Parts: sequence; structure tokens; C-alpha cells
Amino acid sequence: MSSQPLQFSTSDDREELARAEVYGLLARLFYAPPDEALYSQLRVAPTETSAPGGFLELHWTELVAAARRIDLASVHAEHEALFGGIGKPEVLLYGSYHLAGALNEKPLVALRHSLRQLGLERPETVVETEDHLASLCEVMRFLIAGEDLSVSNLEQQRRFFSEHLRPWVDALCDTLAGHPRADFYRSLALFSRDFFAVESQAFDLLDA
Repeated sequence: MSSQPLQFSTSDDREELARAEVYGLLARLFYAPPDEALYSQLRVAPTETSAPGGFLELHWTELVAAARRIDLASVHAEHEALFGGIGKPEVLLYGSYHLAGALNEKPLVALRHSLRQLGLERPETVVETEDHLASLCEVMRFLIAGEDLSVSNLEQQRRFFSEHLRPWVDALCDTLAGHPRADFYRSLALFSRDFFAVESQAFDLLDA
């Protein structure tokens, strides 16, 4: 994972790489607490985009500041308190829950159909269902950075994002940002909400 996920430039290739890296970073941080190597990179990440004052800069800066302020053990404990534990987690990261009010519902069935059409399937080593936010971010990373242009292209990205992320990620980010036990993950939620908003606006331009 690059330590510079937000160094946008005028190059289309670099902009796409930056988008893929952000999705990869979100996937890693939502799936599990960061390891020492990733957290060290986050702590020294630059906090200015190529256009200072840009929409993503404020909450990216807050996320980096949170990493510098909060020790890694506390982040691990926070992840467990919010997303783990015995019984129902404090915050659920699954699309089916936010769209249908319960896990393993019709949105997951629809998602699996979309993944089959893309030629993707969940690795046996992954215990979370495919509608976990981390898994969806990883699919988006693949659709941006994959080498097969018949699969990894803007239209596939737009369709997947619109069907399987856009309808519920704002509600999740708001819930997480407002949780009283969220600190590092509050900053992550606010940055994620901004990033997904930028993605939504960009895909809207494709439909215009």
C-alpha cells in the first residue's frame, strides 16, 4: 500500500492509480485493524493533495492526524469494540443489513450475481460475506486497476458502485462517525464519506 494515496495529478493514469489505492486502503482498514507497517505509512503520509484545499483534503488530514495521535493498540481495541465482539457488533459493515435490515438478504443475492458476471468469487480464506464494505472496496479497486479492460473499465465501475455501494455507504459512514466509541474510525468514516461522494459525482457525469 502506497503511503501517498491522495497525490492526484493531471495524468489520467495517476488519477486512476490514486483511486485504486484509496479503495485498497479503505478495504484494509475496514476489514481489520492496520498492522505496524501500514500504520507507520499512514502516520507519515502527506496531507496535501496536488490542489491544496480540495474536497478530500480536510478529512484526509484529520485521518492522518488521528493516526499520529492514537497508538496502534488503541486502534486495534477500537476496531474490536466497533466491529467485533460477541453477538451483534456495534456497527455492521454489511450492505444487506443497511439495505434490507438483516444479514444475508436479497441485496447479497444480487451482489453475488453481479460478481459472477464479473468472473469474481470470494476466496475460501475470506470469512466475511461479499457485501462487507471491505470486500466491495476491493472489487472497486480491481475494476479500476485490473488489466482486463473488458471487465476493469469505467462503465463496470459505475454500475457496480451504483448498485452495491452508493445506496448505503453514506448511512454507514454517518452511523460510524456518530458512534461515541469511534475515534480513529470516526476520522476514517468522514474521509470515506467524502471519497464516496466524489466517486458519486464523477459517475453522475458519465450519465450526463
